[in-house]
Amino acid sequence: MAADAAAAPSPDTAHFIGVRHHSPACARLVARAIATLRPAYVLVEGPADMNGRLDELLLEHRLPVAVFSHYRDEARVATSWAPLCDYSPEWIALRDGRAAGAEVRFIDLPAWHPAFTARAGGAANRYADAEARYAEATARLCERFSVDSVDALWDGLFEVTEDTEDIEGLQERLDAYFDLVRGDTEADAGDRAREAYMASWVRAAVARRGGRPVLVVTGGFHRPALRTLAAEGTTDWPEVPEPPEGALGGSFLVPYSFRQLDAFGGYQSGMPSPGYYQRLWESGAEAAAGELTRAVAERLRGRGVPVSTAALVAARALAQGLALMRGHPYETRVDVLDGLAGALITDDLDRPLPWTTRGTLHAGTHPVVAEMVAACTGTAEGRLHPGTPLPPLVHDVTERLARLGLADAEDPVRLDLTDPGGLERSRVLHRLRVLGIPGFTRVSGPADGADPVFTERWEPSPSAGREAALIEAGAYGARLEEAASVLLAERARTAGTDAGPLAGLLFDAVLCGVGPLSADLLDTLADQVGQVRELGPLGEVLATALGLWRHDRVFGVARGPVLGAVVAGAVRRALWLAEGLHGSGGGVDLGRLRALTAVRDALLYAPEAVPIAREAAAEAAARIAGDPGAPQDLRGAACGLGWALGGTADPAATVRALAPDALGDWLAGLFAVAREEVGRGEGPLVDVLDDIVAAMPEDTFFAALPALRQAFAFFPPREREAVAAHLLERRGRAGSARSLLRTTADPLRLARAKALEATVTDLLTRHGLRTPRPDEHTTGPRTPRPDEHTTGPRAGR
Repeated sequence: MAADAAAAPSPDTAHFIGVRHHSPACARLVARAIATLRPAYVLVEGPADMNGRLDELLLEHRLPVAVFSHYRDEARVATSWAPLCDYSPEWIALRDGRAAGAEVRFIDLPAWHPAFTARAGGAANRYADAEARYAEATARLCERFSVDSVDALWDGLFEVTEDTEDIEGLQERLDAYFDLVRGDTEADAGDRAREAYMASWVRAAVARRGGRPVLVVTGGFHRPALRTLAAEGTTDWPEVPEPPEGALGGSFLVPYSFRQLDAFGGYQSGMPSPGYYQRLWESGAEAAAGELTRAVAERLRGRGVPVSTAALVAARALAQGLALMRGHPYETRVDVLDGLAGALITDDLDRPLPWTTRGTLHAGTHPVVAEMVAACTGTAEGRLHPGTPLPPLVHDVTERLARLGLADAEDPVRLDLTDPGGLERSRVLHRLRVLGIPGFTRVSGPADGADPVFTERWEPSPSAGREAALIEAGAYGARLEEAASVLLAERARTAGTDAGPLAGLLFDAVLCGVGPLSADLLDTLADQVGQVRELGPLGEVLATALGLWRHDRVFGVARGPVLGAVVAGAVRRALWLAEGLHGSGGGVDLGRLRALTAVRDALLYAPEAVPIAREAAAEAAARIAGDPGAPQDLRGAACGLGWALGGTADPAATVRALAPDALGDWLAGLFAVAREEVGRGEGPLVDVLDDIVAAMPEDTFFAALPALRQAFAFFPPREREAVAAHLLERRGRAGSARSLLRTTADPLRLARAKALEATVTDLLTRHGLRTPRPDEHTTGPRTPRPDEHTTGPRAGR
């Protein structure tokens, strides 16, 4: 954008400092500017709705802390964090500005404002660098200065320089850098709205400065625009936007940690490796390099990785050599890490070192590299001043845990869910679980509504971050049951018609027992299951809801009308989806088989909840079973469903007409849904199958064997033994059916071995290399052995 320097405010009226968030160099620049200028106002990029609570922010907290902002309405949920650490320029501006007698103000829009959602990627982090969205300019700079990443570029230009006291030179370099990053590219709509709002604060402060300058501290990307926008416009104090009517929003302080502040952990803004930059802020570049080397050595030795003194000497020498070659007066962070990697890692690495890029560590990162990154991150965790106001949820949870004897639990907590007191404690712990509050981990308990388990066991787990998590969860409600229910409702909206999360969501709602709010949630689920697009995941929802409706003896939802509505909607939708499912791809889809099994159970055991007559469902099943375009496993399951419902399905007649390559998949569907109707191997269907398999040529049998084995896996061991006994009796043979089921090796491996043996034998015979067995004739047909049947190729096998 073009900037009219003559129209911009002069340094005597408004002094603009563009910063990189969490930069020690920028923090020093801000501190020096406040001490030199003695400004009337210090204006800082940050949420303007926190201005009435700056006294709270400036209490004696242990940093890092963050301003957590939340917003919720019927269409949108937004959360944002604005973290501050000892060396954040924004924190120095607030703290030193207040100490110097200046009026300090945040001047940015509230975090809930749509301007943040207009930015690419949303606004989970207020200080997400604009330069990351204008990477082309920084990429050119990295190429010009022969560095791998913008972080290495920044260190060499600003953090580790020859004269750290040259504040004017630092200011000039920063201005040139951010002018280049911004360039002539027009900001997006969200940034334009924010910059116009921040400029209105600058104009108002300049009009009231009383002869002293105004200091403006914002992200460097915004500085060029603010200098121009602040030249013209009204000089009234801008209004702080309020959330729309019906929306809920607010801000609270939360403890933060260096782990959360690190780009390698997923943080999107500012400087990486906060532990290193804390050392740089406190001790200077030369001392920070030595301290980082020691921290890496201590971490590695603490984990049993041998690190010799000679290796550390070599690492330090290599880092110093790299710094000299790269033109750095002292070793930068990257110099130290490159030196350590060169001296300590002897393996080949399959990806670039993580500090050459931005982003989180990849799975499988070399353990020495991971420890080096962790040493750079540091372990600092913030703590709020005891006088910091907290959302009501924090007090509510604290009181509940104390009353229920869970506040300081050190031993496992065992709960009897049939006891009212045990059930209440269980519900509290489950509400904390769904809200993501650390402190307890559930290690056993009922897995679904049909699970005949009436006890739970919870293990105490590390509670680090509990206070911050509770403050953030306070965005969902003032009381624990309300917050849990609102979060579950948000999960339901996010899931939409994706049935995958709905089954777990349904059981979570029941486990939390969130009262009337749970009924609203279940109403939402009942509506959503009628729109699910996939049969398999829908079956999970139906099975969960049906289990709770039929068997619940603990949570008080059995035979409930709302769960009944979920069951009814799921059955209707499952039959509709099954009738429209086509595709000739082979294989068995266990999800859709479980879905038809759940439909069967609902029609047989919950008829009062399902407004579909068995006869109508059996007719639908018959249509699916007779549809040549439907998958074979689904056709078999539909045949089994009609059979179980008392329809006219005739599996024996159907199976005779099946091609050998379809037989296994079709049987898998049939056995999944109508295993009991097969009659434990004593009915005519098993006899028909025996005849079909016995008549198969050997190569056809080997091809069909895997699918057949999968189908019979639906029978438990005792029922498979009954089938084996029936087949022995049918052949008139004596013996143990149980031993018949036990093989010395995997049957598929045996089948492959026999097929290979037959191939080799055929090859030897064709080339005249095979010696006949003594009982074989060299001409004419071979005489059968006494133990062989002659009624078919598979007879007796």
